[in-house]
Amino acid sequence: MLNGDDALDTQASVRRANLRRALQLVFRAPGAQTRAGIARGTGLTAATASSLVAELIELRLIVDGEQAASTGGKRATTLSIDADHHLIVVIVIRPTDARIALVALDGTEVETHRVTYTEKTRDRMLDEAVADLAREHAGRLLVAGVQLPGTTDGRRVFESVQLDWTDVPLADRFERLLAVPVLLVNDVDAEAIAEAAREDESAGYRLFIHIGTGIGAAVTLDGELAPGPRDRAGEIGHVQVVFSDDARTCRCGRVGCLESVASMTAMLGDDFDDALDDAAIAGLAAAADQAGLADGARALARTIKLIAAVLDAAEVVIGGPARALGAPFLELVQAEIDYTATGTTRVPVRFADAGASISTGVAQVALSSALGVRWSPAQLRAASALRD
Repeated sequence: MLNGDDALDTQASVRRANLRRALQLVFRAPGAQTRAGIARGTGLTAATASSLVAELIELRLIVDGEQAASTGGKRATTLSIDADHHLIVVIVIRPTDARIALVALDGTEVETHRVTYTEKTRDRMLDEAVADLAREHAGRLLVAGVQLPGTTDGRRVFESVQLDWTDVPLADRFERLLAVPVLLVNDVDAEAIAEAAREDESAGYRLFIHIGTGIGAAVTLDGELAPGPRDRAGEIGHVQVVFSDDARTCRCGRVGCLESVASMTAMLGDDFDDALDDAAIAGLAAAADQAGLADGARALARTIKLIAAVLDAAEVVIGGPARALGAPFLELVQAEIDYTATGTTRVPVRFADAGASISTGVAQVALSSALGVRWSPAQLRAASALRD
């Protein structure tokens, strides 16, 4: 809507850029920002700032709020995010189910539901669910973000071992059903973005590792995703890390991959599924072979130690279903990496913030793609509080 080709310094592109700047100021301080504040923040005239605000209100992106506190003159009217019209579609695709959510412009989830399927029925069930969504909310959908395990350039799924997809033009398929732009996001990238988006400050390199039926990683630098030039950064699950006679055959066909020993399926057994809740996962962990958990923690720690040393990472964050393994697993991993390797320093390992919604990361990517703005950490924390 507000994003377009700004390569040429045309009047339209300048106008879009100023609209994005004004909108970001409202997103940064909803309920407190004013027209005068936008004029000061952008360096534009009061008349131009008022014109921008009028257009953003007409586009149903912001609304007038209450009057601001008096500073001695006429009390200004505050501006807030219009959370009653536009909706962001978030589709989180996993091997056996998908979570579909509608997110308002203030970051709150207004509707969620789950679609279950088998490998044979997945495409049909997803298409039907997406088509139903388009019919029910016609005219209100702004953009869609699709989170999935696998490599993607935002348009095509290059490869997903978990979904058994290769070169799938998924964005085009969903765009035909939804009639709005669709962006694909790797699941680990989305989690890493969500983790960084909720923090007021994030300095240095952070290594984020997702552990579920698969294992993937993402790197952020000062809170920004640091992707590779070929859209394959963080694909560590099928790197060989075990070379002893005990090395297991991985589902990819190779032997000794990180996933073959440290994925949740490898550590907890075939009863594990990414869709399980924390209580069910904790039950599987309590009944699991503790030696298997220790083997997984050891292989994961070796991987972390090497990558963290290369990056000089400030911290390592473990996300995904592995959070349900709790402190005992985290202590196993930390103990394995706490030895002093010459020239390196200790790297803390923690679990991802449990308060972040599964929709946060991909919704943030979709919002930025459509409007060129971001939610503030305070806004996302407030949205999570409303959800809870």
